[in-house]
Amino acid sequence: MFSPAILEKYPALSPAMRPKLFAMIGLCFVLMMVALDQTVVGTALPTIVAELHGYDLYAWVGTSYLLTSVITIPIFGRLGDEYGRKPFVLAAIVLFTLASMLCGLAQTMLQLVLARGLQGIGGGMLVGTAFACVPDMFPDAHQRLRWQVMFSSAFGIANAIGPSLGGFLTTWYGWRWVFYVNLPVGMMSLWFLTRHLPLIRHSDKPPAALDWPGALLIAIGLGGLQLFVEWLPTHHSVWTLSLIGTLSLAAIGLFVWQEKRAVSPLIPLSMLTSKSLRNLFVLSLVMGFCLFGIMYYAPLMFQGGFGLTPDQAGLLITPLVVSITIGSIVNGRIVIHLEHPKRMLYVGITLFAGAALCMTRMNVHMPHEVIMCIMAAAGLGLGLTLPNLTIFVQYNADKAQLGIATAMLQSLRMTGGMLGTALIGTWVNHQYAAGLSERLGKYADQPWSQGLYDPQSLIAGSQHQTVVSQLIMAGRNYLTYFEEARSSLVASVHTSQMMVAVMLVVAFVLVLLLPPIKITKDKKNAATMDEGI
Repeated sequence: MFSPAILEKYPALSPAMRPKLFAMIGLCFVLMMVALDQTVVGTALPTIVAELHGYDLYAWVGTSYLLTSVITIPIFGRLGDEYGRKPFVLAAIVLFTLASMLCGLAQTMLQLVLARGLQGIGGGMLVGTAFACVPDMFPDAHQRLRWQVMFSSAFGIANAIGPSLGGFLTTWYGWRWVFYVNLPVGMMSLWFLTRHLPLIRHSDKPPAALDWPGALLIAIGLGGLQLFVEWLPTHHSVWTLSLIGTLSLAAIGLFVWQEKRAVSPLIPLSMLTSKSLRNLFVLSLVMGFCLFGIMYYAPLMFQGGFGLTPDQAGLLITPLVVSITIGSIVNGRIVIHLEHPKRMLYVGITLFAGAALCMTRMNVHMPHEVIMCIMAAAGLGLGLTLPNLTIFVQYNADKAQLGIATAMLQSLRMTGGMLGTALIGTWVNHQYAAGLSERLGKYADQPWSQGLYDPQSLIAGSQHQTVVSQLIMAGRNYLTYFEEARSSLVASVHTSQMMVAVMLVVAFVLVLLLPPIKITKDKKNAATMDEGI
């Protein structure tokens, strides 16, 4: 079918490699399905809330998904190590696809929140198992890293078209199609993986029983932490937050005690005593904090602080996402040839930190081309950093622990993202309110000025129009007051990005403490590519 010359140039076309190629295509569809879901839903959410009349559950559309996915990632990462990953990957695709259909059929916000929670279980199963399949199929590190371009391209395509696709489907076909779009992608991935994904176990021993007490404790610990960070910026009572935080910490402490005595621990503590793995796990937590600290609050500064439209703000953010993909592709080409691969982490973190510092100087008068270059530098830094965390973790982990090691890395990145979003959000809100009160002076406590204290009032919409009407009725020049509020918001976001830069200094120190890593061709449990952000 193929000439020897073609097979030599494109070894993936050889009969022995074709099943692996088709399996990788199926995994790329999985990645696109999860990435699309994360990007298209946000665009449609205001329309969904308006139709289902459930603003009080607005945040829970995202929270329910994160809550269940964070809990299930380590559990199914471990199950995949024990039983082989294929059955869990296939079950996760079916569950995720069916939950997407239920989201589209939801008639109330409560039904949507519950369906999103079910969808999060499928998403957590996929993150915990699907992408650990790659080191199973490609034992050689150099060969495996060459396949990174497929994952990076799939992730880049999904993130590039996601926001626009969400807006298009919502406008022309209705918001329900934002969820239905997962159905054909899920069926394609199921078709490829059912036929071509091999079932591989790395142990001849019978599968060990799951450590159910440990699974329950980590579910309580991570679930409580998720609720704590989600509710931290809100108006929940100190007693409620203290109770949830204490319960979460107690569950995590009991989990560590349980893992020490368990015959087959959910998370082997040997991974946490390994200096290489421990530093990489903490580094993933820090990078998640910094990633979400920029991705959530740069758009707020562009829209609320600079007064740009969502389309204009989206255009400024696009170089960030595109450059992550470019950085991942470049990284896969370079890192395998370096004598000291962790030097790529220095380059990536330095670029990201430089971009964060530049963001502290952004203002409404800065040319958009310059802002886009800064966003591109941040994305390139992330593309040179995040893939290598997975590469190095899977290189250092025992073969029988590849799944749980990958799951731990992703779970910690998501946890860092939750912490970054909540803590930076609390800081931004506090600094914004304090700065606005100082600018308003004696008018800070007037009833007509209270609407300005919500940063969302600075973004075009019904809330913005309400505040404008209140200012006009009070006989105030609303343009002047909005200008003061925008300046306060920009200043508060500036200080938050300084926090990100400081955290990246911590990340740099963690890399310095990381033992040397060499990626060799004969390492059996070698590294794999990252599955995306």
